[in-house]
Amino acid sequence: MAKVILPNDLMLGEVSQLLHEGREVVMTPKGNSMRPFIRGEVDNVRLQQPKELKVGDIVLARFEGRYILHRIIGIKGDHVTMMGDGNLQGVEQVLKSDVSGIVVEIITPEGEKRKPSRGRIWRLLLPFRKYLLKIYRKWNRIRGKQI
Repeated sequence: MAKVILPNDLMLGEVSQLLHEGREVVMTPKGNSMRPFIRGEVDNVRLQQPKELKVGDIVLARFEGRYILHRIIGIKGDHVTMMGDGNLQGVEQVLKSDVSGIVVEIITPEGEKRKPSRGRIWRLLLPFRKYLLKIYRKWNRIRGKQI
Protein backbone atom coordinates (compact mmCIF):
# COMPACT_ATOMS: atom_id res chain seq x y z
CA MET A 1 0.00 0.00 0.00
CA ALA A 2 1.35 3.42 -0.95
CA LYS A 3 1.75 6.08 1.72
CA VAL A 4 -0.09 9.30 0.93
CA ILE A 5 0.61 12.51 2.85
CA LEU A 6 -2.15 15.11 2.80
CA PRO A 7 -2.59 18.41 4.62
CA ASN A 8 -4.15 17.75 8.04
CA ASP A 9 -7.44 19.57 7.41
CA LEU A 10 -8.02 17.80 4.11
CA MET A 11 -7.04 14.37 5.41
CA LEU A 12 -8.94 14.61 8.68
CA GLY A 13 -12.01 15.97 6.93
CA GLU A 14 -11.98 12.85 4.75
CA VAL A 15 -11.36 10.64 7.79
CA SER A 16 -14.31 12.28 9.53
CA GLN A 17 -16.55 11.65 6.51
CA LEU A 18 -15.53 7.98 6.32
CA LEU A 19 -16.23 7.55 10.05
CA HIS A 20 -19.62 9.23 9.61
CA GLU A 21 -20.38 6.62 6.94
CA GLY A 22 -19.66 3.88 9.51
CA ARG A 23 -16.29 2.84 8.12
CA GLU A 24 -13.11 2.16 10.11
CA VAL A 25 -10.02 4.22 9.38
CA VAL A 26 -6.35 3.58 10.15
CA MET A 27 -4.23 6.73 10.13
CA THR A 28 -0.92 8.10 11.36
CA PRO A 29 -1.49 11.09 13.63
CA LYS A 30 0.90 14.04 13.67
CA GLY A 31 2.22 16.04 16.59
CA ASN A 32 3.33 15.33 20.14
CA SER A 33 0.18 16.10 22.10
CA MET A 34 -0.63 12.44 22.83
CA ARG A 35 2.84 11.28 23.89
CA PRO A 36 3.84 9.03 25.48
CA PHE A 37 0.85 6.83 24.54
CA ILE A 38 0.60 7.75 20.85
CA ARG A 39 3.78 8.86 19.08
CA GLY A 40 3.00 11.31 16.28
CA GLU A 41 4.20 10.26 12.81
CA VAL A 42 5.34 6.91 14.32
CA ASP A 43 2.29 5.01 15.56
CA ASN A 44 -0.97 4.40 13.72
CA VAL A 45 -4.43 4.51 15.24
CA ARG A 46 -7.56 2.65 14.22
CA LEU A 47 -10.69 4.79 14.53
CA GLN A 48 -14.37 3.90 14.56
CA GLN A 49 -17.52 5.94 14.74
CA PRO A 50 -18.28 6.39 18.47
CA LYS A 51 -21.34 4.65 19.85
CA GLU A 52 -21.02 6.32 23.24
CA LEU A 53 -18.41 8.60 24.77
CA LYS A 54 -16.73 8.01 28.13
CA VAL A 55 -14.13 9.87 30.13
CA GLY A 56 -10.77 8.41 29.16
CA ASP A 57 -11.64 7.77 25.50
CA ILE A 58 -9.21 9.11 22.90
CA VAL A 59 -11.26 10.82 20.21
CA LEU A 60 -10.97 12.75 16.97
CA ALA A 61 -12.99 15.96 17.21
CA ARG A 62 -13.42 19.23 15.36
CA PHE A 63 -12.29 22.18 17.49
CA GLU A 64 -12.17 25.79 16.31
CA GLY A 65 -12.10 24.80 12.65
CA ARG A 66 -9.43 22.09 12.94
CA TYR A 67 -9.28 18.47 14.03
CA ILE A 68 -7.58 17.24 17.19
CA LEU A 69 -6.93 13.77 18.59
CA HIS A 70 -7.07 14.06 22.39
CA ARG A 71 -8.37 12.27 25.47
CA ILE A 72 -11.75 13.06 27.03
CA ILE A 73 -11.22 14.32 30.58
CA GLY A 74 -14.80 15.35 31.30
CA ILE A 75 -18.36 15.10 29.99
CA LYS A 76 -21.25 17.27 31.13
CA GLY A 77 -24.46 16.99 29.15
CA ASP A 78 -23.60 17.54 25.48
CA HIS A 79 -20.26 19.19 26.32
CA VAL A 80 -16.99 17.27 26.15
CA THR A 81 -13.70 18.48 27.66
CA MET A 82 -10.51 17.14 26.10
CA MET A 83 -6.77 17.37 26.74
CA GLY A 84 -3.74 15.82 25.06
CA ASP A 85 -1.77 13.33 27.17
CA GLY A 86 1.46 15.13 26.28
CA ASN A 87 0.08 18.55 27.17
CA LEU A 88 0.80 20.22 30.47
CA GLN A 89 -2.06 22.70 30.36
CA GLY A 90 -4.94 23.82 28.19
CA VAL A 91 -8.14 21.98 27.44
CA GLU A 92 -10.59 21.98 24.56
CA GLN A 93 -14.36 22.16 24.91
CA VAL A 94 -16.43 20.59 22.11
CA LEU A 95 -19.95 19.30 21.68
CA LYS A 96 -20.57 15.56 21.43
CA SER A 97 -21.67 16.19 17.84
CA ASP A 98 -18.15 17.51 17.05
CA VAL A 99 -16.61 14.10 17.87
CA SER A 100 -16.05 12.10 14.66
CA GLY A 101 -14.25 9.01 15.89
CA ILE A 102 -12.85 7.06 18.79
CA VAL A 103 -9.46 5.34 18.89
CA VAL A 104 -10.04 1.60 19.32
CA GLU A 105 -6.48 0.43 18.65
CA ILE A 106 -2.94 1.80 18.63
CA ILE A 107 -0.54 0.12 16.19
CA THR A 108 3.25 0.44 16.54
CA PRO A 109 5.64 0.31 13.55
CA GLU A 110 6.61 -3.20 14.73
CA GLY A 111 2.99 -4.29 14.27
CA GLU A 112 2.13 -4.48 17.98
CA LYS A 113 -1.55 -3.70 18.49
CA ARG A 114 -2.94 -2.49 21.79
CA LYS A 115 -6.25 -1.23 23.02
CA PRO A 116 -5.91 2.31 24.41
CA SER A 117 -6.13 2.59 28.17
CA ARG A 118 -8.51 5.02 29.87
CA GLY A 119 -5.48 6.96 31.13
CA ARG A 120 -6.91 7.27 34.63
CA ILE A 121 -3.57 7.22 36.44
CA TRP A 122 -1.97 9.49 33.82
CA ARG A 123 -4.76 12.04 34.32
CA LEU A 124 -4.19 11.95 38.09
CA LEU A 125 -0.47 12.55 37.50
CA LEU A 126 -1.09 15.87 35.69
CA PRO A 127 0.86 17.90 38.30
CA PHE A 128 3.91 15.66 37.67
CA ARG A 129 3.59 15.29 33.89
CA LYS A 130 6.31 17.84 33.16
CA TYR A 131 8.88 15.70 34.97
CA LEU A 132 7.55 12.37 33.72
CA LEU A 133 7.64 13.53 30.09
CA LYS A 134 11.19 14.82 30.54
CA ILE A 135 12.28 11.44 31.91
CA TYR A 136 10.46 9.69 29.04
CA ARG A 137 12.28 11.80 26.42
CA LYS A 138 15.69 11.30 28.04
CA TRP A 139 15.17 7.55 28.44
CA ASN A 140 14.26 7.17 24.78
CA ARG A 141 17.26 9.24 23.66
CA ILE A 142 19.54 6.99 25.71
CA ARG A 143 17.97 3.91 24.13
CA GLY A 144 18.21 5.51 20.67
CA LYS A 145 14.49 5.14 20.09
CA GLN A 146 12.44 7.48 17.95
CA ILE A 147 9.86 9.22 20.12
